[in-house]
Amino acid sequence: MRTSKPFFGLQTIMTLLVCGVVALSLVVTDSLISQKVADNTQQNLADKAMTIARIVAHSSLVNEALNGQRAETEIQPFANDIQKITAVEFVVVMDMKGIRKSHPDVTKIGQPFVGGDEGAALQGHEYISNAKGTLGMSLRAFAPIVTPSGKQVGAVAVGISLRNVNQAVAQSRVIIYVGVGFGLLVGIIGALLLARKIKKIMFGLEPKEIAKMLEERSTMLQSVREGILAIDKDSCITLVNAEALRLFNQAGISGDPVGKKVTDCIPYTRMEIVLNTGCAEFDQELNLFGITLVTNVIPLCVNGKNVGAISTFRDKTELKQMAEELTGVRLYAEALRAQAHEFMNKLHVILGMVHMEYYDQLSMYISRIAHQHQSDVGFIARHIKDPVLAGFILGKMSYAREVGAKLVLFEESFLPEPADPEMIHELVTVFGNLVDNALEAVVDSPLKRIDVNFSYEDGVIILEVSDTGPGINHELKRQIFSKGYSTKGPNRGLGLYLVKRSLEKLNGSIEIDSEEGQGTQFKVSLPYKSKDEMV
Repeated sequence: MRTSKPFFGLQTIMTLLVCGVVALSLVVTDSLISQKVADNTQQNLADKAMTIARIVAHSSLVNEALNGQRAETEIQPFANDIQKITAVEFVVVMDMKGIRKSHPDVTKIGQPFVGGDEGAALQGHEYISNAKGTLGMSLRAFAPIVTPSGKQVGAVAVGISLRNVNQAVAQSRVIIYVGVGFGLLVGIIGALLLARKIKKIMFGLEPKEIAKMLEERSTMLQSVREGILAIDKDSCITLVNAEALRLFNQAGISGDPVGKKVTDCIPYTRMEIVLNTGCAEFDQELNLFGITLVTNVIPLCVNGKNVGAISTFRDKTELKQMAEELTGVRLYAEALRAQAHEFMNKLHVILGMVHMEYYDQLSMYISRIAHQHQSDVGFIARHIKDPVLAGFILGKMSYAREVGAKLVLFEESFLPEPADPEMIHELVTVFGNLVDNALEAVVDSPLKRIDVNFSYEDGVIILEVSDTGPGINHELKRQIFSKGYSTKGPNRGLGLYLVKRSLEKLNGSIEIDSEEGQGTQFKVSLPYKSKDEMV
């Protein structure tokens, strides 16, 4: 169930968030790196200027010219060559009075040095300074000129225009800005792709929709009557609902099993087998410390890989009670339908004889029917004391006559009324299915007869149902009680399976005596408490 769309979707929020984080990190990086790059660039230029100043200061030509060993006019051409080669703003050589001996503007030669920052150099110090001279603001490197004998005869000033320094710093920052811009662009594209991928993984749902679906899923899982247990690929329990916990507690397994290995908490679930094989298992029985569960286990597949398994289960006793109730109702309904059908046939015969005015024959027919009915009812009522089972047997007799067979209740048959009324329900299931099975067996036999005998002695009843059918071979005897096994076609094979289950519940037993071509006899023995014995 979808909820109303938020103003900003998950994809938009994620894109903005990732872009914001990337932009913030890049801005901080720029502020930190740009200043460092600017400082390094300025320092490199200062080092360059100082190196040039030292080279000029140690030049023999400059040293000899200021020492009077050469003409001072040789200094200007040398300084100009150094300036051109190194691409600096100026190379100025001055004597100890601060008088220029070289300058890019030859008119300034012979004039005092301008800037006021040359004093320390004339006192033998090397340093860097920023000052305004005749060529404007510049970064200046000063170095003293000392003769080999140790006498200072002047100083050298190498200048680089601050305009050029700022241009160099700006060029270095441009590279940073390009990197920041490229990083931001990559971050935006990555954010869009990531948001789209996450959106796809979540099937286009928004967080509020996912939260609502999760609440609905949790409510649904907790409200179902089946126990639900899920494990991941490592066989660790990831989900267990309230009904599963109730059944586990009933079996003596307490505590919250989520996060634990399924084999450590609930043995014999076969969930690990299904996880490894990828083959689902349906309607399997699991005996869990005295409680029998009917389980279905299916693998959980994502992109063709098994990532877990889920098991649904229910108490077999509850399922059996429902199945038996449905079976009992079906058997009762069939018996009533047979009686009604037989009664309608007889009414049609009576109506026809009335129309034809065969009154004498009609009287005899009705007397015979009434006598037969009273005889059957009286006989069954005397021998079968429980009215439910007695009526059911009477209905089966009617149904047998309807299909052209004869159901005979032995004269010595006797069954007292049970102390537990639920016992009759189980007997109806056992008797009804055995008789139905016998009626199907004699359908193609020349003699269609089913004999039934009830006997009761010492708290045990014996039920014998014999037919004149074709018999059962030795191989079939071992399979006829299996669920779904039948020689009569698909969707069959439940009757004798239910008989076996009812007998297991009642601690009873069943024997088969059959030979091919000689019919079949089922003999049932089970404990039975009479109501009279309880008084």
